[in-house]
Amino acid sequence: MRSNIVTIIRKEFSKFFGDKRMVFTTLILPGLMIFLLYSLMGDAIKSFTTVDKSYVYQVYVSNMPDSIRNDVGALNFHITDTTDIEAAKSDIAEKEADMLIVFPRNFDADVESGDVSDAQKAPNVRIYYNSTSTESANAYSMMQDYLAEYESRLTNRFDINHDEEKYDLASDKDISGQIYSTMLPMLMMIFLFSGCLGIAPESIAGEKERGTIATLLVTPIKRSELAAGKIISVSALALLSGISSFAGTMLALPKLMGADVQGIGAPAYSAADYLLLLAVILTSILVIVSLISVVSAFAKTVKEATTFVMPLMVVVMLIGVTAMFGSGAPADTVWYLIPLYNSVQCMNGIFSFAYQPVNIAVSLAVNTAVAALLMVVLTKMFNSEKVMFSK
Repeated sequence: MRSNIVTIIRKEFSKFFGDKRMVFTTLILPGLMIFLLYSLMGDAIKSFTTVDKSYVYQVYVSNMPDSIRNDVGALNFHITDTTDIEAAKSDIAEKEADMLIVFPRNFDADVESGDVSDAQKAPNVRIYYNSTSTESANAYSMMQDYLAEYESRLTNRFDINHDEEKYDLASDKDISGQIYSTMLPMLMMIFLFSGCLGIAPESIAGEKERGTIATLLVTPIKRSELAAGKIISVSALALLSGISSFAGTMLALPKLMGADVQGIGAPAYSAADYLLLLAVILTSILVIVSLISVVSAFAKTVKEATTFVMPLMVVVMLIGVTAMFGSGAPADTVWYLIPLYNSVQCMNGIFSFAYQPVNIAVSLAVNTAVAALLMVVLTKMFNSEKVMFSK
């Protein structure tokens, strides 16, 4: 029995690795494209949200008091006094200037004599900016922060976290792990399903379409061995595709999310974490391949099989999105009895350094059992001439 399964696996491997285009598009291209795409997206996002440190902001001011002029100038603002408010606003709208700050006349005197308990009497500083300009929006944020701090100095009664002590007790590892745990499970499920989708329909529906499945079915081999050989070989190939996509994502994600931002980067996972992740991925692939194989057995062509599988892909994507909700992986073991959902939550726990070994063990057992059950179903379908030779 074992030799027959190995023979089927060798046949599938020979067919796959004998096609250089298939090897490139399935194993190499996904990781490469994901790395390039995410890296470019990271660069694009950074260019839209950051301003070069050497940039000098062009700022119009009206009635700016001397008491804060030096402080504002130190913000890398080139200050131009103006009395033509409308012309300055027009320059900002046309992105020829970054900001206009209009102070009330006698600002300092009004602040000194004003009743801080009456908001209606408080001097109002008007700041005009253009939110579609990164430089203008950044200038507005800087000026708003400065004025808030300036107001705090004038009316300060007590401070909150005023010294240099670190008050956020979350570690950089926790921060990056939390970010990874919300994004990577969904991406991984998409990558794994895509890898399976590129291989599994061809293995069964493709052979039905070419008529070679009939030759296999008349050979002296048990249908259960044929089903096992198909699922194991396709799972191994899909795993390689998933690893390629995962590697591309891990390499590019820090850049996509802003590697220069403190706390965001590739967290330091241990060898045990990677081994657990690999086990979860492998059993997930077994379930996905088994599902696609069963669906493909009903189809007459690869195109038809791919069409049949599309609703299943939507379901898998929705399951992947569940990692973004809640406050992390659930602790109750009952949730890990749900195939594929348990995989997402296990990935969530592993990436956030908060997994429960018993829940991962339950998930591995459940996914393996479901894959075995689907393998039995596929065997029954191989035994049905109505299914395998339908026109």
